Amino acid sequence: MLAALTGLGLSTAAGLNAYIPLLVVGVLANVTDAVRLPDGYSWLSNWGVLAILAVLLLAEMVLDKVPAVDSVNDAIQTVVRPASGGVVFSATSAAAELDSSTWMTEHPWAGWLLGIVLALAVHAVKAAARPVINAGTAGVGAPVVSTVEDAGSFGMSLVAIFLPVLVIVVLLALAVVAWWLLRRVRRFRARRRAARGHHPPG
Repeated sequence: MLAALTGLGLSTAAGLNAYIPLLVVGVLANVTDAVRLPDGYSWLSNWGVLAILAVLLLAEMVLDKVPAVDSVNDAIQTVVRPASGGVVFSATSAAAELDSSTWMTEHPWAGWLLGIVLALAVHAVKAAARPVINAGTAGVGAPVVSTVEDAGSFGMSLVAIFLPVLVIVVLLALAVVAWWLLRRVRRFRARRRAARGHHPPG
């Protein structure tokens, strides 16, 4: 069960930032015994691969903090973040230990699917909320929110690996935040539609 929570937590982190959980898993697999990569995932602990991920992370952190550019980046990350979620879920022992049977071991695609779906759900909320935040703060909120998301991704990655039991609490908190954000997004879009409807023709 704890292994499953680790996978779910890492996938959630990937929905906020694709590269942070990959780097955390890869580095910890090299320097600690906290992460044991299964067969087929040893590439994730390769220092050359980790260097490339670090470069991609730096680019992501810059682009995601620029208003308007962040929305373009989110569109690109619609593919990258879910893929990362699938990798980090499967690269831990989560897929093999999700239940006491061997079903997950015999069907590795299921681990990928769980990671992809969770990361995609988190990414979708993030991508929907960002334009509203940018519009409501005249772009000032973009770097602040992006920094919070990066910190959240890093913190969630560490919690998932070292304190997986807390993942349940974090996921519940994120669900509440997501519900609140989506309500704000719907209200913002409704106000914009109403404003356009009352705008006199030019």
